[in-house]
Amino acid sequence: MTVRPKYKRIILKLSGEALAGDKGFGINQDVIDAIAVQVKEIVKLDVEVSIVVGGGNFWRGRSHEGMDRTTADYMGMLATVINSLALQDSLENIGIMTRVQTAIEMRQIAEPYIRRRAVRHLEKGRVVIFAAGTGNPYFSTDTTASLRAAEIEAEVILLAKKVDGVYDSDPVENPNAKKYEDLTYIEVLKKGLKVMDSTATSLCMDNKIPIIVFSLKNPENIKRVVLGEKIGTYVKEEDLC
Repeated sequence: MTVRPKYKRIILKLSGEALAGDKGFGINQDVIDAIAVQVKEIVKLDVEVSIVVGGGNFWRGRSHEGMDRTTADYMGMLATVINSLALQDSLENIGIMTRVQTAIEMRQIAEPYIRRRAVRHLEKGRVVIFAAGTGNPYFSTDTTASLRAAEIEAEVILLAKKVDGVYDSDPVENPNAKKYEDLTYIEVLKKGLKVMDSTATSLCMDNKIPIIVFSLKNPENIKRVVLGEKIGTYVKEEDLC
């Protein structure tokens, strides 16, 4: 029986911390290689895959109050480029054509972000990795994922995290934390849940882009979500019926 994916074009959002694995800092090559294998699996299903990677495994923002916020944010953007190049290398090592597009021009190592070119790459079966955030300070990589999803008309954002969904409190600190199976954008905003930042969530709400939050501890979850299996937390617009 032919396996049919639920989605044709996706944005996979990976946190920088997830790429560090148990090391907590830097790049864990085993983790990146495992992600690359799963991306290859869904590319083989004719799913068009684009990826946004965070930079928290290298840089988490201002290291002290005296540091300029804009400078700190640009440093974070450069951290995402390091992660994107590492992921590109791992994907190409297993035969997946990949392009890195950066919001800040650095032509010697990556293409500048051009929407039409990105869409054309996807149509040709190439994986596109969006690096350097939006190119602007004060915007997170979550917002980058939402913005790029709207621009390339992705059907869903797959938000791969260390936890297996969205909880009403930190499940690490509170063993009785309640996990949500489904949420609306408004509920996320009103309850202040840590899915994405409010700018990113609002952008998804305005453009009706669903978000699926799931754990990356098992990299095979990426394929399971693409095939429509119910895991993690599903965030979408409110049902009016």
